[in-house]
Amino acid sequence: MENESTFVAPEGVYSVTEEHKPSILGLHAANASLNFHPTRLTTVTIKFPASKAPNSPQVLSQLLGGTREKEYKKEKSLTKERDDLTGSVSSSDTPDDPPGSPDVPVPSSTDTAITMGTPNLSHEQSNTIFSHNPAAVGKKKSVARPKHNMRTTSSTFITRLQNIDNLNKVLQAKQGETTFLFYNSSKTFIWTEVGTKPKEPLARIYFSAFPTCHDVNLATLSADRIDMIIGFSTGDLLWFDPISSRYGRLNKQGRICNSPCTAVRWVPSSPNLFLVSHLDGTITVYDKEREDGAFTPHEPTSPLDPSTNPDTHPPGEWNPLDSIFVTMPPWHPVTSVSGGGKGEKEKAFKNPVSHWKVSKKSIIDFVFSPDVKYVAAISEDGCLRVIDAIGEQLVDCYASYFGAITCVAWSPDGRYIITGGQDDLVTIYSPWEQRVVARCQGHSSFVSAVAFDDIRCDGRTYRFCSVGEDNKMILWDFSSGALHRPKLHATHHQRMSMTSSLSLALRRRGESTVFLTSVGTPGETPLSHYHPSPSRNEVAVVQPVLIKHVEGDLLTDIAFLSRGILTATKTGFVKFWVRPLPAHPRALKNRNLNRISNTLDAQDWGS
Repeated sequence: MENESTFVAPEGVYSVTEEHKPSILGLHAANASLNFHPTRLTTVTIKFPASKAPNSPQVLSQLLGGTREKEYKKEKSLTKERDDLTGSVSSSDTPDDPPGSPDVPVPSSTDTAITMGTPNLSHEQSNTIFSHNPAAVGKKKSVARPKHNMRTTSSTFITRLQNIDNLNKVLQAKQGETTFLFYNSSKTFIWTEVGTKPKEPLARIYFSAFPTCHDVNLATLSADRIDMIIGFSTGDLLWFDPISSRYGRLNKQGRICNSPCTAVRWVPSSPNLFLVSHLDGTITVYDKEREDGAFTPHEPTSPLDPSTNPDTHPPGEWNPLDSIFVTMPPWHPVTSVSGGGKGEKEKAFKNPVSHWKVSKKSIIDFVFSPDVKYVAAISEDGCLRVIDAIGEQLVDCYASYFGAITCVAWSPDGRYIITGGQDDLVTIYSPWEQRVVARCQGHSSFVSAVAFDDIRCDGRTYRFCSVGEDNKMILWDFSSGALHRPKLHATHHQRMSMTSSLSLALRRRGESTVFLTSVGTPGETPLSHYHPSPSRNEVAVVQPVLIKHVEGDLLTDIAFLSRGILTATKTGFVKFWVRPLPAHPRALKNRNLNRISNTLDAQDWGS
């Protein structure tokens, strides 16, 4: 039977097996705060190495007293030196630097990489997004680590770090796959484990500002490092490794942008680059290893040519529905000129890597396409924008049916984009066909989050879930072939490619600010990127597979794992809904029993 902790889907029963609750202090702070910063979830699965078996050569050498005993002691001493270098001590151990001392940097990235066995990654690997030196792509480069120790920092930005006892030993004892969960609640950032019913989180970090968004870098993820970026309500960014408790700060005190962060995403397969969206309608590109530079973005009303007199040639009006406005710093790949020594040139590179003015209103969230070529950004002006990340220009702009768009997700195969908004609808877009495919009706209030279930997406049928301020968790199954035709089906032209018509090479003119619009045939008006919202009669409707009312505070986020579903509320309550057991073994067993029974029946009939 279905109750508050279970719901029945077509594939079986989902049930709550664990709950993660915020601390009493954090709960009171969240309820008393006038600023609403919803809880966001980030999950990551790490495969820890298996421990040495009792009959391993090292253990046998210890028992037999062979010559390998010295080698074992030598390896043990190297392991101890490695732990000392990384500062991976538990909260109860003595810190590397005395209490109250300033932040102490760790050894150089090269030494750390050799000692820790960190994988060597190319600077940009396979993608060439914002690559200032394409010829260097593919060269091996050690990945740097954060410099400062969070346990002994004197920074007032970090007010407290609370780890569980013997955190280092707990992590060293783990074997096989472990799923970690990171989420924010009020001014607290929490690190815990999913699937083991932990009594206490692994760590709680208290800040003087509100954490608003966070993301984990999968390109550098390993058993001894987790590179995270945390965005704050002050615009500050924190590069953080929870395993070593080391951190670094970017956009410190809003030096580059003082607008609150709304979303942050690492560029997939890149060890260094990440994008941050802000409340002022901008998206900024950062490199975690660069220092903050002196940067002032140009306003969209500025003249294109700095030498032009604004009195005689007034600037053109920027249309955010048809273009994005890019400010390129002097060290941008396009504006940087060759010359000077190699060391001086690399030293000049600072943050930001690039700066996009996308909308006149807040950018709420954005996601990368699976091929990492495009970015789908949503804003408070009610538009979904598809941006060419390599060419840094707008490809398409879709209007919502009503109000702001509040959440977005891209399908695993890249064919569809889904959004939720203040129109109480979940909308399915096909960026390749440049149209709205269907709308999903079932919510009675604003939609807070949407997510695809990769396990139940096979290229023909797509499973996704949405949660809203009506406290509904709704499962949807979408198949383009099963959609009923609306009364008036709008004509559309299928788009074979979303390749930008304006290449990056055409903009190598040394200008720091440019309008990015499509280039059409001379004498013709450029095609508009804006697509108005179709009427209800022109779009098919998808009905829910299941609607589950979740008791408690407003739902703010959802995430799919291989073992279940995570839901989060406004005040930081997180529930883990475990998936139903696979039905294949039982079905196979029943099939075998039926086959045996039929064989016996046939033998009886034959006799």
